[in-house]
Amino acid sequence: MAKKKALNTYQRLELQYPDYLTAVEALGTAVRHAGPLEEKVVQLIQLGAAAAIRSEGAVHSHARRALEAGATKEQIHHTLIALTSTIGFPTVVAAISWADDVMDK
Repeated sequence: MAKKKALNTYQRLELQYPDYLTAVEALGTAVRHAGPLEEKVVQLIQLGAAAAIRSEGAVHSHARRALEAGATKEQIHHTLIALTSTIGFPTVVAAISWADDVMDK
């Protein structure tokens, strides 16, 4: 008998609060389409913000989304190392490690 894979937090929230998640996703779509920036640039900006707040899950998400939008591994790494003087070397190294979790799959 196949073992069921456990739901991640996002999936559980989606099941428990579908209207809430629909609204959050609609906000994200509106933000991405509010101006002239390309999707790849928006995702790299959000990746930098995720690193700044030390959110491993958000770094995973935005690294994956940046790749899907056409960013290269080098662009993702450059986005993160560009933050060194702002968020500090240890935080940048952690964020690179989290981004690599996604890129090395």
